[in-house]
Amino acid sequence: MQLGPVTLESPFILAPLAGYTDVSFRLLCRELGAGLCYSEMISCHGLVYGQELTRVLLATVPEERPVVFQLFGNDPVIMGEAAAILGKYPIDGIDINMGCPVRKVTKKGAGVALMKDMARAEAIIRSVCANTGLPVSVKFRSGVRHDAVIAPDFARMAQDAGASFLIVHGRTWAQGFSGMADWRVIARVKENVDVPVIGNGDILTHQDGLRMMAETGCDAVMIGRGALGNPWVFQASGRPLTLAGRLPVIRRHFDLIECFLPERKAVFKSKHHLARYLCGLPDAARLRRQINECSTLAQLKALISLG
Repeated sequence: MQLGPVTLESPFILAPLAGYTDVSFRLLCRELGAGLCYSEMISCHGLVYGQELTRVLLATVPEERPVVFQLFGNDPVIMGEAAAILGKYPIDGIDINMGCPVRKVTKKGAGVALMKDMARAEAIIRSVCANTGLPVSVKFRSGVRHDAVIAPDFARMAQDAGASFLIVHGRTWAQGFSGMADWRVIARVKENVDVPVIGNGDILTHQDGLRMMAETGCDAVMIGRGALGNPWVFQASGRPLTLAGRLPVIRRHFDLIECFLPERKAVFKSKHHLARYLCGLPDAARLRRQINECSTLAQLKALISLG
């Protein structure tokens, strides 16, 4: 799959995940085989008005490229201005979030709420495309409810408005993150547009991703929650079954977190990820309780013999 002039080395892509897909995790996933990584979602208003919390999300390094930064908002003008600002950064694409179901996003008319207002969604896509020369993707869901699956029509609109490629999460707004993703919707979108389509939803293993591409015809797959605690999902070999087997990657992740965050924030971020790395291991519950009691990176490293 092409991202502008860039040919992706793998069709396995890291999804945008608020609170998780910062530069350290993106770098780790690239090192483990992800062909492309997406940033956490960035508020168009926060970007345009220079809010400090938003600026933090813009950290990037050359080694992680190709990388796409994701914008969210519901004002076409502000979204266009934000795209112009992002276009000055050393990134390879801009994504428009039209799929987030979290209430603090949808109550402002952003995220998946835009699927209820196709005219505004189209205006936003056109504005973003008009204000950047970077490839623009749109991430959206199958629809609002199971009886209102509009993804194929929404995809056609997004393509005609200028999107270079599309990402379809096979769940509705009403589902949130529950139930099963309907991969058939991804196949219908792929049949309805000419631009590349990335499938998203219920990919927990490398084999799941291969199966999605085979069943839907999508050009690539995007992995979100399935990558948390399991960046090995980008490799056919999968996640090691023992803590000893996982330690080299955990150690590398800790080193990356330390590179980009001060101690207090690094401790919080490391604890956030470490609890997930323990999934499926014997005595994981006890280790998680001990992790919560740690207040320094040295304590965390000593707990699982990283030092």
